[in-house]
Amino acid sequence: MKFLFFKMLVVWRRMRHGMQARYMDRQDVGRQLEVLMRRIDAAASWHERANWMIDVAEWLRHRPAVSLLDRQSWHKVRRQRLAIMLDWLDQHRDVRREVQKALQKTLREATGPELFSTTGLPHEPGFFGELSERLARLVLPRHLSPTDLSSLFTAMFPDPEDAAWLVELDNELLVRLWKLMADDGISHMYWQQIEEAITYLTMTVVADGISPAFRQRLEPKMPMRATPFLALRREMETWLRAQPGDLGALRSVRMLVAVCHAQTDRIYAHLDEYGVSVSLVYRVERMRAHLQRIGRLIDVRSGVPGPAISPAVPGLAAKAGAGRMQLLLCDLISAHHHRDSVRGLMRRSFALLARKMVERNADHREQAIARDGAGYRKVMRAGLIGGAVIAGTALVKTSLSSLGVGHFVDGALASLNYAASFLLIAALGGVLATRQPAVTAPALASRMGELDGQGMRELIAESGQLLRSQSAGIFGNLLAVVPVTAALCALGWFALGGKSMPVETARQTLASLSLVGPTPLYAALTGILLWLASLAAGFADNWFALRRVREVVSNHRRLVHGLGAMRAQRCAAWLERNVATIAGSLALAVLLGMAPVVAAFFSLPLDIRHVSLAAGALTAAAFSLGWESLMTPAFWLAAGGVAITALLSVAVAFACALALALRSRDLPRRARNVAMRAVLRRFVVRPWYFILPEHSHAALQDEAEDEQDDDDDEGDDAGAADGKWHQASLVQSDDLHHQASRHVA
Repeated sequence: MKFLFFKMLVVWRRMRHGMQARYMDRQDVGRQLEVLMRRIDAAASWHERANWMIDVAEWLRHRPAVSLLDRQSWHKVRRQRLAIMLDWLDQHRDVRREVQKALQKTLREATGPELFSTTGLPHEPGFFGELSERLARLVLPRHLSPTDLSSLFTAMFPDPEDAAWLVELDNELLVRLWKLMADDGISHMYWQQIEEAITYLTMTVVADGISPAFRQRLEPKMPMRATPFLALRREMETWLRAQPGDLGALRSVRMLVAVCHAQTDRIYAHLDEYGVSVSLVYRVERMRAHLQRIGRLIDVRSGVPGPAISPAVPGLAAKAGAGRMQLLLCDLISAHHHRDSVRGLMRRSFALLARKMVERNADHREQAIARDGAGYRKVMRAGLIGGAVIAGTALVKTSLSSLGVGHFVDGALASLNYAASFLLIAALGGVLATRQPAVTAPALASRMGELDGQGMRELIAESGQLLRSQSAGIFGNLLAVVPVTAALCALGWFALGGKSMPVETARQTLASLSLVGPTPLYAALTGILLWLASLAAGFADNWFALRRVREVVSNHRRLVHGLGAMRAQRCAAWLERNVATIAGSLALAVLLGMAPVVAAFFSLPLDIRHVSLAAGALTAAAFSLGWESLMTPAFWLAAGGVAITALLSVAVAFACALALALRSRDLPRRARNVAMRAVLRRFVVRPWYFILPEHSHAALQDEAEDEQDDDDDEGDDAGAADGKWHQASLVQSDDLHHQASRHVA
């Protein structure tokens, strides 16, 4: 047993420290290097040689867990290790010959352009295919293929910082390293692989560019043969057949690559007209990445031939050519780490999708926002209509709960009840309290700008208008739902001779609505459901545009024959105006009705708390218990629970909408936190600003206070976030490009 324990301990230490434990336990660098270099065997299998190359890269990159050196100092240490390794091999010629044979044999066995055409690039045709592949790579062990050099390359450089220190290598080290790894035959082979990668990426761009989903979004309309994508294919073939130094063909190819890149910008501009889909956004992003890689490969092929890229002049150290190849390899590392994560893929795709959706919905249902006192009163009047309908909804819900049916049937009946009520409110022009319109996130996103001083003031002002609209709807609902519910209960008592609910049920209702209990948690959960319903409304509007339903309905043969052309067009226009409202109402009804059923299926004691429904239930319970119940602590605790339900449901739903709007602008985390804190600080300092209508003199005073707050915070969070804004959003490969250009020039 003791022997087994120590054996398991040894295995665990090997798994923890990895392969470098064979030589890293020695403090002498020369001894470490000798043990590592003498392990190589040129006659070994490909996987053994590949693992040895990974060990060499780990030895160069190794950094202790505790170190006093900064990042730049460690970059210098790694360059010194590379120079020491090359000097040691020059002193030990027998080991150098074995290392050279093993490296060249490994490079010759890898065929195909995958290193340059797939490393760091999305290559699946669809978003979900790419997502499933990345999830599989995340779960399954890393696979090294003898025919795919990209897998070995990414395994040798698993750290994003590897690109930073590789780009700082001087030309002398690059030439010595290349002489060790390759000869003229390998140079010519990889020169051909670069050309094959250019051809493969060009064909991928052409296939996407001439697809119907892309061509219908291009302006001006043109025949397929006249598109710049097919012209790129023809000019690329001409340039690849010509000499790399043909300046005329090179200028033509670069111009067409730039034109194709501009076409992707036009596709983005037309996403609002034709709708947005995750698949389309992914394909556009993939085309842009492929065009960027084509441009980088064109720079390498058109550079001055040198030992790093061409065997044309075997003994010449061409600094420009070596620099371009060095920059390409660093770009491969950077692109691999920026595009290989599942989180990064979803963030890029859904951030653009959210931005386009909020831009598309920015002009819809502006009447849902109370911009001034008149708008506040208008929303409150609409809330009175909604409250009158919700009074009946609450009583019907109480009656359905007393049927004693199964959970699923109870949830389905509750969803039907909510759906009918919400659609009736929308048809009557009413407003449901705390229901978040689809315009909330678009309105916030459209007022952000760059989130400088003016942008922050506009964001706070827009937040105040949106929350005041919610407050007006809540006040209108409550002013109507309480008397209408009491009137309906009295009518039922006089007409039917019975109360709306039994006394025991009424006491349980008061206890369930109590402020001391799970009511705050249920209110926060309801806020999330309200936000999800607004998302469903936005997705429905986007789907309506993506499928071009208005055009389909207005030109449908049977509708035109039965209703006439004008009525069919009016019907299509009405659907376009109200599809978001209908979808949001149905989604909210299903979420409110079925969420408790789904939670009960997983044995979770969760429920929903809507302020209008809770106020109606509280009124019905108080009517059943009589006037004396108004003097009991249970009633006032339940009233406090209704108040906290209104506050938390609106706050959580608005926080989710604000987070979505900030995400849609692709802002850094620090800037998003600054915006969140600014809105929260205004709510803490002046809560009535978000509840009561604002007068003109108060607006001027708020603007002056905002300017003073911005001046105070300029040296603090907001100024720091605004000062580091665009630096945080730059792509790492662009930084590497500038560093390498300075190093090579």
